[in-house]
This record gives sequence, structure tokens and C-alpha cells, in this order.
Amino acid sequence: MTHLITGGSGFLGNLIAKELLRRGEHVRIADIWDDPRRDQRIEFVHCNVLDRATIRAALSGVQIVHHNAAMVPLTKSHRGFLDVNVQGSGIVAEEAARTGSVRSFVHMSSSAIYGTPSDSPITLETATGPVEAYGRSKLAGELAVRHVCEGSQLPLIVIRPRTILGPGRLGIFQILFNWIHSNVNVYTIGSGNVPFQFVHAQDLMDAYMLAVERGKSGIYNVGTNRYGTLRQALENLVRHAGSRSRVRSLPEGLSIRSLQALDALHLSPLAPWHYLTYHKPFCFDVQHVLDLGWQPRYSNDDMLQESYDLFLHGAFDQADAASAFSPHRKKVKESVLWLLKKVS
Repeated sequence: MTHLITGGSGFLGNLIAKELLRRGEHVRIADIWDDPRRDQRIEFVHCNVLDRATIRAALSGVQIVHHNAAMVPLTKSHRGFLDVNVQGSGIVAEEAARTGSVRSFVHMSSSAIYGTPSDSPITLETATGPVEAYGRSKLAGELAVRHVCEGSQLPLIVIRPRTILGPGRLGIFQILFNWIHSNVNVYTIGSGNVPFQFVHAQDLMDAYMLAVERGKSGIYNVGTNRYGTLRQALENLVRHAGSRSRVRSLPEGLSIRSLQALDALHLSPLAPWHYLTYHKPFCFDVQHVLDLGWQPRYSNDDMLQESYDLFLHGAFDQADAASAFSPHRKKVKESVLWLLKKVS
């Protein structure tokens, strides 16, 4: 069976491609850049999701589409959010439906579509309500894909992951790990005593493949089933690191307003999705995924500690320069947070 992965050179797309290849599938990546470390058994097609002609060519002979191309929060690309996450998603779904050969469409969504819900844990019945541009674009993209798939009776599988950790995932976690290694205090907005859930990349892949194998339309909210509060996760990580860092609380209102102002001045690495939700309870009820036979192997503590150890031993420094095209696979500059680090 031939699988097409849009955004296949990025962090998640790369994992999906490797897992499908391991299972003996024919894998084709469609992306605007090619990872030089790509396994040569994986086909690469230079493709922009906004270009129907290249999408149409990439879909030739494909049975399953994995739509993973997206502009992520770290890019802070408001226009790009609309172009890639909404319009691009619609184009890929329309062209997939038009082939007549595609059997199912797998869409990588985001927990950001829920915004800051009052329900905890979040269930499949929880209302969506994104609070910033990225989340709004991911919800609009998901709805665009659903409209196409329902109209063409193309089975649609939607994956909504919690914040992902695992080998190769860096982004803003690099700042956290660096501060803890440097014995610098780390901060929560508010008390941090709110349930907060992550998901390990490999656990996500296991759940993802179970949903794909099932082959039926459905929505899957994926996160570990072993988690506590955000403060507990940070304090346990500090303890694991043997660091002198302390977890400190910052006032909610003042912190958010300050981060909004710094963001507007392009002085902060944090995106609205980070500072508008960091202080809120955020966890999924994952019973519907457990019912598929899925069992996550990593707790919050397991995955944070693994990622910290990989950071400490320089695993992320081995990344090829080409990975700079993937926001989740490269280092993030501290910008004005460097000042906070100095006084901490």
C-alpha cells in the first residue's frame, strides 16, 4: 500500500514515515524541504500544499494520505496559519477525494483547538474554543477537511495530540532544560498546581497506527494516562537533574500581559498558545484510545527526564543543519528571557 505524508520532513511526519517503512509500507513524503538523513527507501516529492498541481502529482497511486503539513505556534505566522493550516488542508483533502483511489485520510490536528476549556479532563464531547490564531487555524483546517471527506464519503481519522516530547523534539523545551542544567529558577504562570498532560512521540505513534489500522472515521485525543500537575512535573525534573533550580510562581495577569507585550515587540520566543494556556488545567480523557488496545509506556516524568538526559548528553546537537527548517527540531533563542535567566 502506498502512503503519502504531507510535511513528512518535519518532526511528526518523519516519525510517521519511519514507522510505516518499518511496517513494510511504500512511503512517499511531500514537503518543501528534504531531510538529507532521509532513508532512501522513502520517496520524496518536492511539494507545496498550496499548489494543487504538485499535490495532484504526489497523490498518484496513493491509498492513504497522512496530512501533517502545518505552520506551528513557534513560527508565529498569522498569514501562514491561514494559508497552510486552513487553505492547504482543504486543498490536500479535495485532491485526495478527487483521485478515487485514496481509501482514508488521516489529519493531524492539535489540542490547541480546545483553547482553555472549563471541562477537565477534556472528552470528545468537550466544546472547541481556540483562544489564539494558531488554534483557530487548526480548528478551521480540521473543519475544512471534514467537510470534504464527509461530502465524498472518504473515511477521516483525526488525531489531536497533547504537547509532544521525545527524541528529536526540541523547540522551547531547550530553554527549560538549559535553565535547569544551569541551576536557574524556572517559572509557572500562577501556582502551576493544575493537571497538565504530555504525550511521548512513540506513544503517539502507537496510538496513531492503531487508529490507521482500524481504518474507520474517528477522532482520537492522545495523551499519557500517567500525569500530575505542571508544578509536580517541573519539580520532579529538577530533582532528577540534581539541579539547584527552584520552581517559582508568577502572577497570572501581570505575566500574561507582559508576555503579550514582549511578543508584540518580537522579543519573546513564546507564542500565544504557550502563555495563554500554560496556567490552565489541560488533559485528555484517553479511554477511547485505551479501548483500542493502546497502552502508553511513558508518564509525564518519564518523558521529561528522557528528553532532559538526551539534551544533557548532546543528542540534539547532532541534528543536521537542514533540521532548521523544522521548528520542532531546532533550538529556540531565549530573546528577552535571557534577562530573566540572569536575575534568576
